[in-house]
Amino acid sequence: MAAVRSIRGRRSRASVAVGAKISSGYLGELERGEKWPALDIIVELAKVFAVSPGTFFEFESEEVDFHVLRDKLASVLENKDTKQL
Repeated sequence: MAAVRSIRGRRSRASVAVGAKISSGYLGELERGEKWPALDIIVELAKVFAVSPGTFFEFESEEVDFHVLRDKLASVLENKDTKQL
């Protein structure tokens, strides 16, 4: 969820984490793509940023190529069990 970092902008990681009721360390893991949040966390982050939860799933313009999208989705889904999805 690298989009979190770009949406966060100049806001501090700590203030966003407090608003979303998560730790700043976990927020950092989300920003680096090391963790994938549960839906309730996505909703909380969306509230903090005053955006739709769908914003976190929008692709950048260079990511409209089918092969790029497929590879990115595969990397997100890799090593995830059904509970994590």
